[in-house]
This record gives sequence, structure tokens and C-alpha cells, in this order.
Amino acid sequence: MKKIGITLLTAFVGGAVAIGGYKLAESKYAGSLSLEDKQKVYFTNNPTTAITASTGNLDFTQAAAIVAPGVVHIKTTYKPNESRGGGTMDDMFNEFFGNRGQRMQAQPSMASGSGVIVSNDGYIITNNHVVEDADDITVILTDKRSFKAKVIGRDPNTDLALIKVGGTNLPLVKIGNSDNVRVGEWVLAVGYPFAMESTVTAGIVSAKARSIGILNQQRQSPRFRGNGRQMPEEQPQANTSIESFIQTDAAINRGNSGGALVNANGELIGINSAIASQSGNYEGYGFAIPINLAKKIVDDFMKYGSVKRGYIGVSFDPLDAEKAANYNVKQINGLYVNGVVKGSGAESAGLKEGDVITKVDENEIYASADLQERVGRLHPGDKVRVTYLRDGREYNANIVLKGDDQVNMAANTVSAAASKALSQLGATFAPVNATQKQRFNITAGVAITRVQSGGLLDSYDVPAGTIITKVNGKPVTKPSDVVDAINASKNNMVSISGFTPDGAMMRSTFPIGE
Repeated sequence: MKKIGITLLTAFVGGAVAIGGYKLAESKYAGSLSLEDKQKVYFTNNPTTAITASTGNLDFTQAAAIVAPGVVHIKTTYKPNESRGGGTMDDMFNEFFGNRGQRMQAQPSMASGSGVIVSNDGYIITNNHVVEDADDITVILTDKRSFKAKVIGRDPNTDLALIKVGGTNLPLVKIGNSDNVRVGEWVLAVGYPFAMESTVTAGIVSAKARSIGILNQQRQSPRFRGNGRQMPEEQPQANTSIESFIQTDAAINRGNSGGALVNANGELIGINSAIASQSGNYEGYGFAIPINLAKKIVDDFMKYGSVKRGYIGVSFDPLDAEKAANYNVKQINGLYVNGVVKGSGAESAGLKEGDVITKVDENEIYASADLQERVGRLHPGDKVRVTYLRDGREYNANIVLKGDDQVNMAANTVSAAASKALSQLGATFAPVNATQKQRFNITAGVAITRVQSGGLLDSYDVPAGTIITKVNGKPVTKPSDVVDAINASKNNMVSISGFTPDGAMMRSTFPIGE
């Protein structure tokens, strides 16, 4: 009996020492923990009852109850007489962000959105457009506690921001795995629509890897939330924005921006960011940033204060049957490489213009979003395995990503001026194929594969199918030659010559605005 008592006492003391040491280590190293580590520590110390997935009985009460306390209401204030309203991004985000158009009034303007607590020491994920330019940020919890928040980091390229409040032992939402999300599964959207109290709506995942053009400020005339204009066309030009949204039909409205998209187990799979609507309110199309992408951005904010982004170093055009025919390739899925950045990892690995990227790290690539999200989770110095087609043969290349401080993407692909010019022209281009060469009796040139409504070519009635042989007097044989010719322009004019789709010779000159 005495031996048993001694054994129990020893076990008790040993356990106490272990727990005390763990707590000491936790306290000492809390500041250096990543977001994922913070979550592991919290849920190890605070185990939760397993939530039964609602596939069968459609009972979301458990998931809603566990998530709602960790989703906060964010109120922002802006100084008066500052002309920040009315810009393109303001127009696009206005329906989520509130009354930004009132900033021109004499009184300070206010707006509201949502956020998700992801660590019990006060880190909160939200959208960049929720806190951008805010002079004062107030965070209100479901239990009515209120905190002032400071911005830790903002990233317009993903529309993500990380803010922090001074509270402790805060409720938080458990982070899930957005890679495991399946189209058709049930999800909940949690936030503060129309500045109301915490609101939970349910729906399904409608699609994954959606790109809607909202973050690419270089594209013109986007249709977003009912302004009556057209959705932007994909354009093969340099673009640092990353869009790979989870699309859902869970009701999302103004004020939901920055809130949580969770699965039936109450796990955070996305940050609600945007809607597509003709009326400005919910019409069944909501978009959330995958949490696996958000985790990387947040960890960068916590560690560096800014995002450390790696680049493969290519510009590309997503393929479909029509584009494949225009590019004279058989592959209808993948990304057609129409430019390789000098000094980039892609150039070092041997990629060339005309290659078709089909896989990244063995994951099939169907659209630009598939590539951008995968690479967007990585850092400069990380490696990716790229599978590509060239002349009908498949090749693999291990590419070392480089940061924007190692290779100037804008200078080597599309300059800011050329990017603006291409956007104003409103067209995509492809090298002429053998049939076009024979028909027009030419040896080289580029074909206009698509004309965007509202662009200069559309305004001057230059249709798709037009063959361009020269730009500003310089022969062109590939899309990048168009860029080079525009770069060389010194009078803000672009002159194109070639053939109309019916074979007539043509020449047109367009002014390119400042």
C-alpha cells in the first residue's frame, strides 16, 4: 500500500512539473508561435466536443454556437473632407463596406464589417477593404465587449488584413483545411450584415478556385454588385493579385465582409470577401478567400509585418477550346505561357514562351486561380514542381521562387504604362497559326482573339479575328512583341496595321491616355 502511495505521489509531482514546464514554455514562446501553433496550443488546453457533421439531419446549431462568439463586428471611422471615395475599388467594395461615399461630408464617416478571431491573444483576420485608410477601428464581440484595434498588416493583392486587440482569453474560431472543401458540401456564413447583430446563414459550396477580376485594378469596366457593366475578360499580362475564391450560395450581404465561412464541423475554411450582384445585395453568389491562403498571409504579417511573396516569373493566358485553336495548340486545359520574366526562376528552369503549364506540384491546373493560390502560399526560395507541354511532349521543372526584390516583374514583362495601354486597348492576342498565314499570305503576325466591351479596339470597331502584322511600324510575331512596341511609343499613340477578318488591309491609330 505504501509503495502504491509513493508511486501515485511521484506520478502527481511529475505531472505537475510537466504541466508547469509546458505553461512556462508556452508563455515564454507565445510571441514567436505561428498562427497554426497558436491554434494547436489553444485547442489542446481547451478541447471542444466533436461536432457531428450535418449532412444527414441538416442541424447547424452546434457549428453556429461554437463559431459565432469568435466572429466580431468591426466599426471604422474616417476623417472628414478626405476624397477617398469614388475610386474603382471603392465602387467595387462599397456594398460590403458600407457608406464610404459619405466621406466627402463634413462629419466623420463610418463603416462596418466583420472579422474572425484566430488566436486568444487578440489576432483577428478581416478584409483589407474593411480597414483600409481607417483612422479608428473598434472591435465588438458578441458579448458586447469592445476593443480598439490596430492594423498589423494589409495585403490588397489578396484583400486580407490582420488586426489585433488587447484582450486575452478571447473566443476563437478553429481553422480548418480549405483544400478538403468539396463542391456541394454545406457551409455557414457568419458575420454582421447591414450592421445587425451576429447573423448565421447556410448554403453550399457552389464552386472552387473562382476568379472574378475584382482585385485586378488594371482591368477596366468590371461588373460588380449591379453597376451594369461587363465582367472583365482574362488578359495575358502581369498581375500580382491572387484570386481563387470559394463560391457559396450562403446569404452574404453588406457588412459580412471579413466574416467567417465555416464547414458543418464549425471549422474556418474561408474569409468572406465579395458578392456578385445586379442589385447590390445578395443574389446567390458569394465569394470567400480560402483559409489555407489566408494562413500564409497572416503568418507573414505576424513574423515580418508584410507579405513575402514568391513568383514563378511567367505571364500566361488560361486555355479553352477557342484559345487553344488561336494559339495552335492541342491542349485545351492549362495555362499558355506568353511571357517569361528575365532573371526569374522560370527562365532559369528553362520555361519558354509557348509552353503550356498543366500541373503544379502534381495538382492539375485548369485556370489562373489554380496556379496563383498554390504559389501564393509559398515564400521566396521555396521550390515548386511544374509540369508543362512543349511541342506535344511533357516536361517537368523544379522552379525556385524569387521575390519581387530579386526580379522586377513589371520592368521585364509589362511596364505600368504598357499594362495600362493593353487594358485600354481591351484585347487578347495569339500568334497567327498555319491556316491564317496561308489565308493572308503572311509569315508572321498576331491575331486578336478577343475584344473586350468598352475598350479602344471595341470603340473603333476592330473585331476579334483581325490580324495585326505591325504595331507602331514594328513587325510583331508574338503577343510580347505588342507589349514591346507599346513600351517604345513616345507619343501616347498606338498604330496597328494588318488585315480585317474578311482579308482587307487595314490601318488604325489610337490615342493611349496618360
